[in-house]
Amino acid sequence: VQLQASGGGLVQPGGSLRLSCTASGFTLDYYTVAWFRQAPGKEREGVSCISSDADKTYYADDVKGRFTISRDNVKKIVYLEMNKMKPEDTAAYYCAAGIGGVPAVMAGRINYWGRGTLVTVSS
Repeated sequence: VQLQASGGGLVQPGGSLRLSCTASGFTLDYYTVAWFRQAPGKEREGVSCISSDADKTYYADDVKGRFTISRDNVKKIVYLEMNKMKPEDTAAYYCAAGIGGVPAVMAGRINYWGRGTLVTVSS
């Protein structure tokens, strides 16, 4: 059973990146999926979340209007599209899956954590 985040890299301020979260060993479609991030020296924070049927989403205040979460349950991928990126978005980004709804997953009720992908926003 494995969850994997990918798509990180170096981007200039104002630029864009798209992260992907894929799963092996279990069916991602049934799970609410969230993105968390952890910057050096800071606590992990929730960034965004999407319910299993994609009818509910959540965004942290500092990414609203810039980040978009989506999922393709045919391809079994959850995406995080990040636009207008800022240096403060620099962090390791992790995807996580939980069987509960968006509030439960954002509260930390996680069944599976993925390995992170590093995002660096710098000129």
